[in-house]
Amino acid sequence: MATPFSFKLHHVDRGCAARRSSLTTPHGVVELPTFMPVGTQGTIKGLTVSQVRETGAQIVLGNTYHLALRPGEDVVSDLGGLHRFMGWDGPILTDSGGFQVFSLAESTKVTEQSAVFQSHIDGKKLELSPERSIEIQEALGSDIAMVLDHVIALPASDEDVLDACERTIRWAQRCLKARSRSDQAQFAIVQGGLSRELRIACAQQLAAFPEFEGYAIGGLSVGEGEADMLRMIEATCPVLPIEKPRYLMGVGTPKDLVEAIRRGVDMFDCIIPSHNGRNALAYTDGGRLRMRNLCHQRDERPLEEGCPCPACQHSRGYIRHLFLANEMLGPILLTAHNVTYYQRLVAEARAAIANDSYMDFYHEKIVGWQREKPD
Repeated sequence: MATPFSFKLHHVDRGCAARRSSLTTPHGVVELPTFMPVGTQGTIKGLTVSQVRETGAQIVLGNTYHLALRPGEDVVSDLGGLHRFMGWDGPILTDSGGFQVFSLAESTKVTEQSAVFQSHIDGKKLELSPERSIEIQEALGSDIAMVLDHVIALPASDEDVLDACERTIRWAQRCLKARSRSDQAQFAIVQGGLSRELRIACAQQLAAFPEFEGYAIGGLSVGEGEADMLRMIEATCPVLPIEKPRYLMGVGTPKDLVEAIRRGVDMFDCIIPSHNGRNALAYTDGGRLRMRNLCHQRDERPLEEGCPCPACQHSRGYIRHLFLANEMLGPILLTAHNVTYYQRLVAEARAAIANDSYMDFYHEKIVGWQREKPD
C-alpha cells in the first residue's frame, strides 16, 4: 500500500552512529533526531497547543488505550479526528495501547488472539487484538500507528521472553493485514527482553516486512539498568533498515537521549520532562534543579541563561515561590521549560551531527550534567 511518507537520511556522524535525517508525513516534516512530548489523553498536561508549539516540538504522541476508553475513538472521529480534536496540526504518533494494557489494566490475560483486561477506569471487561488496535488508531487518524506488541515485565524467564517476542512478530503481521488507511504509517516494535540474541532475531524478522515505514525498540526503560538498555540498543540498531526511522519507546532522561542518539536512534518519547516539571524538577545543562529547595529562595537567575521558555523570564526564587504556594502556574512553567529543554537538546544534536561534531557535543553535555549539585 503506497503511503505519503518518506524518510531521508542526510548524514551519519563520522565519529559515531548518530544520524541526521527527516521524516515526511501528511501533517509535515519531522527533523530527526526528535523528541515527542506525551499527550496521553489528547493533551500535554499543563500546556496549550500554542505553548507546545513554542517549545519547538514537531510531533506529539497520543495514547490509544486512554483515548479509546475516554472519550472513545468514535467520539474523536466524529469531532474530526485527533488532530482537530486536540487542535494540533502537526504530525501525531499513537502508541498501540499494549504497554498500558499490560501495565495499567487489571487481570490481563493474553491469548494468541488478543489481550483481555479490565478497564482501570470502571472495571469493564475489554479486549485488545492487533486488529482492534489498528481499528482504533485509524479512527483517531494519527500519522503514525504503532503495532500491538506483547510487553512483559522484567525480569522474566527466558521462556516468557521468547513467547512474548514471537507473539509480537505474529501480531505485527496481523496489524499489517488489518491496515486500511494509506495516509497512516505503521511502525513495528522490536521486543526480546534483555537477550541480545532475541533482540537481533526479532529485528531481523520484522525488517523482512518492507511495508513498515519505521521500527521501534520497545520493552526498555522498565527498570533495567542503563548498561542493559544501551546494550540492547547496540544489538538492535545495526540490524534495522538504514533507510527507515528508529524509535526508542518511553525513553528517557536527557542522558538517555544523547546516549541513544550516539548509537543510531532517531525518535524518542517520554513523560519525564512533563511529569518532573509538575513536581518541581527542572532540567538544565548544569544538571537538575529541585525548585522547592531553600537554596533557590533569593536566587535572581533564570533556570537557564538563554532559554527562550516562559519560565526563564522569571527568577528561580519566583518559581520556587509558586510551588511552595501551590500555584498552578509553577507546574505549567516548569513543564514548558523541560519540554523546551528537550527540544533544544535534540536540535543541538541535529546540528552537531551535521557538522560531524556529535561526540564533542556528547562529552560537553555529559560533563555539564555531572556538575549537578547534590540536594
